[in-house]
Amino acid sequence: MTTTMFETVLVANRGEIAVRIIRTLRALGVRSVAVYSDADADARHVREADTAIRIGPAPAAESYLSVERLLAAAARTGAQAVHPGYGFLAENAGFARACADAGLVFVGPPAEAIALMGDKIRAKETVREAGVPVVPGSGGSGLSDAELAAAAREIGMPVLLKPSAGGGGKGMRLVRDADRLADETAAARREARASFGDDTLLVERWIDRPRHIEIQVLADGHGNVIHLGERECSLQRRHQKIVEEAPSVLLDAATRAAMGEAAVRAARSCGYRGAGTVEFIVPGDDPSSHYFMEMNTRLQVEHPVTELVTGLDLVEWQLRVAAGERLPITQDDVTTTGHAVEARLYAETLSVKEGARGFLPSGGTVLALHEPEREGIRTDSGLSEGTEVSSLYDPMLAKVIAHGPDRATALRRLRAALAETVTLGVPTNAGFLRRLLAHPAVVAGELDTGLVERETDSLVPDGVPVEVYEAAAAVRLDALRPRGDGWTDPFSVPDGWRLGGEPRPAAFWLRVPGTDPVRHVPRGTHTVTDDRVSVTLDGVRHTFHRAGDWLAREGDAWEVRDHDPVAASLTGAGAGGAGSLTAPMPGTVTVVKVAVGDEVAAGQSLLVVEAMKMEHVISAPHAGTVAELEVAPGTTVAMDQVLAVIAPHHEEAEA
Repeated sequence: MTTTMFETVLVANRGEIAVRIIRTLRALGVRSVAVYSDADADARHVREADTAIRIGPAPAAESYLSVERLLAAAARTGAQAVHPGYGFLAENAGFARACADAGLVFVGPPAEAIALMGDKIRAKETVREAGVPVVPGSGGSGLSDAELAAAAREIGMPVLLKPSAGGGGKGMRLVRDADRLADETAAARREARASFGDDTLLVERWIDRPRHIEIQVLADGHGNVIHLGERECSLQRRHQKIVEEAPSVLLDAATRAAMGEAAVRAARSCGYRGAGTVEFIVPGDDPSSHYFMEMNTRLQVEHPVTELVTGLDLVEWQLRVAAGERLPITQDDVTTTGHAVEARLYAETLSVKEGARGFLPSGGTVLALHEPEREGIRTDSGLSEGTEVSSLYDPMLAKVIAHGPDRATALRRLRAALAETVTLGVPTNAGFLRRLLAHPAVVAGELDTGLVERETDSLVPDGVPVEVYEAAAAVRLDALRPRGDGWTDPFSVPDGWRLGGEPRPAAFWLRVPGTDPVRHVPRGTHTVTDDRVSVTLDGVRHTFHRAGDWLAREGDAWEVRDHDPVAASLTGAGAGGAGSLTAPMPGTVTVVKVAVGDEVAAGQSLLVVEAMKMEHVISAPHAGTVAELEVAPGTTVAMDQVLAVIAPHHEEAEA
């Protein structure tokens, strides 16, 4: 059978995955079409594509999730195929059907396979009939809250609530206490509805200390299905993968073969075509057992680790299969070389362990960018200097992937690459990932899906190192120093001189968001350039990247702002006092549970702020009365914006 590769492909996505797909299209000599919302008009994927077309305003519902606008863009640019990437409409059966109806090839599986595997309940029933082991859980669809609670009690606590319509950890809730079922079910439904437009839930038995291992499958339209080995995805936070690797250190040859065969059976059971992933949960105390969780009917975020150990370009084979080609290899031809590890770079605020800002979505403008280039390192990124990272889209910015002849080398290379990664202006988790990859359990390969949550306190700094304040003060001192060779006003020299008194060293009031203000007196030696600052304290030299108020080193970054203690003392409770509740991140208020005048208890849930498909509950800091309420459902808020003020009860105020 003779097939012809597409001439033009529209990439129905944004960010790093759009850039990655465009790279393969360019290598194949295929014209790429990028789409963009108003917020992405100058985005990297727009600039790297051969053609780009606007598809609507910034909200995803009016642009990247608009089937009508995407199809119109394909028609206007002469595209013959549409690659959906992942997220957005990648697992939307309606979009796949609409593409076919419009005469476009959807670069992915048939709509029927998407619909079947997208329904977690039907998917479990289908693969069970194909001989694939599944996790015990609820059957049927459209269960009410009461029916879910009854199923949970029958299965036995703890249980996992999961959206039926989607994946990626969105809307998942681990419930250990039956008394929490009602609140967690409501929260899971809200997040599922926001993420997938469907709040149908299922409930599964929770396996303690499980490992998350998935199998990459590849199928053509001629009945050939193979697997490309496994990926270990056990390092997760909030059910969201943050580090993935291939191969898994847990599996022996027999288990690897059994899981691969099960994945192939699952793919055949739904008539799969293209690249897909079958996800399994493996009990930590019984590696020979494995249970089907779900099938992701798309390219996975972590596909690069499989590419690096197999030498295959999965995007290329998605395109070739969509164009009608047969797979050129059989299962016996699949080989792997070395080890690969991927770390996901998220826009997150996490520089302070205490307080409300730990691991919350962040945003900002990329003021300075450095992505690592060294042996064995690949970076998939959608960033460039000037990129505006907002709360409108997913917080994942880039992926840093390392390959080496063995696991120890890959881990070492990835830690070094993360230390070189700089995204000044946007807080990220690079430093956290670097420390995680050095954790003894990770180095030993003793992983489970709860490891990150258990070890978080040891992986997040206790506070801001003193050398950060020293570097920030050095930058300010340098800005005050006179420039040029002419006359210098002696009163402008920051030397601490005072009329009629002993010299007093210059002091700066500084504040890192999420921490208390600090009065810092510089005491070391400094070297300041346009993009670096070095300080020497107690004989130790510390060098930082710098841009604006931002400083970074070895993956960590701090925004160090000037603080005016006089202005702060004049503000009332409504501007940041002990009773004020402020937005911990830029986002949208989705739930308001109180009104002005309501009595509240300490720890009571009052509001919910959503950003980048993540919910954050705002609770009362103490018992009291709602004195001010500045927001309503749907209000867009900035970081640190006051949401409400809780006036304490008399006894609380005295305390």
